[in-house]
Amino acid sequence: MEKISDLFLEREKNTLSKYAFLTANTRGRDYPCEPTDMRTEFQRDRDRIIHCQSFRRLMNKTQVFLAPEGDHYRTRLTHTLEVTQIARIMARALCLNEDLTEAAALGHDLGHTPFGHSGEAIMQELFSPDFAHYKQSLRVVEVLENNGAGLNLTWEVRDGILNHTGKCMASTLEGVLVKFADRIAYINHDIDDACRAGILKPEEIPKELREILGNTHSKRINTMVTSVVLSSRDKPEISMAPDVQEATNALRKFLFERVYTSPVAKGEEGKAKEMLAHLFYHFESHPEELPGVYGRNLERDGVKRCVCDYISGMTDRYAIEKYKELFIPRGWSL
Repeated sequence: MEKISDLFLEREKNTLSKYAFLTANTRGRDYPCEPTDMRTEFQRDRDRIIHCQSFRRLMNKTQVFLAPEGDHYRTRLTHTLEVTQIARIMARALCLNEDLTEAAALGHDLGHTPFGHSGEAIMQELFSPDFAHYKQSLRVVEVLENNGAGLNLTWEVRDGILNHTGKCMASTLEGVLVKFADRIAYINHDIDDACRAGILKPEEIPKELREILGNTHSKRINTMVTSVVLSSRDKPEISMAPDVQEATNALRKFLFERVYTSPVAKGEEGKAKEMLAHLFYHFESHPEELPGVYGRNLERDGVKRCVCDYISGMTDRYAIEKYKELFIPRGWSL
């Protein structure tokens, strides 16, 4: 009886672009495991990510607005889902490997700290200047998840996770698509959240950028996605049309000036950093209190590395509650 997974692999050979990465060509996993009848290797990676604890914790991690009270602000999880949706639609339009694209997109932010880039900054200060959320995402899937066994993902998915931001580029076009999708997603949903928070009005976006990219959330995303697809079709690289790329970069710069440094968005940043610093110093002085895999890795990785892993994995809510538990006195009663 023919395996369903073999049908998927045959379909890839017959339908995908000559520039797509075929699942059959994967470099594989660090620890080989038996193939399944129902799923290809990248489909298995997708499922491993969705079912892991780090993925679930993304629902309570900040995107831009620290611990927002409203229900409609993006979290790290909703950001991840938007990135995945955008990446997949571009992969489909370009006849690239959707399963590889989806897995890398779903895993790209698993290592993000609580309180967004504020948490990342304090880890750079207290642990190492080389700390970066994309490196931590790779560490999560290789070392920390699954009670220390890691998720044992394929090389290509890990490559896409590691290279989703910054100057480095993933080795597959599918991984590069995640980089583009990440930027398209956060630029547009951060505008949406900023308008909801009252710190930006749509008409305040420079007119010349609105004329190129569009006046609404959906039109801007459509312009950027369409540009990537049309500019990358039947080519061994992923790109945007020059005018759209320039406008996208200018819009990102505008957001840094108006939103990311806004007192409304970052009003609690100093408190968040101070709280995480107190937690770091406490567990650095009391490593015996580190739970689970973080405590077991002490001898191999050292105290600071394990404290960084523990705090980086916290949600905003858990970090606040742990701080209260350790440093806020409780009322006494009979």
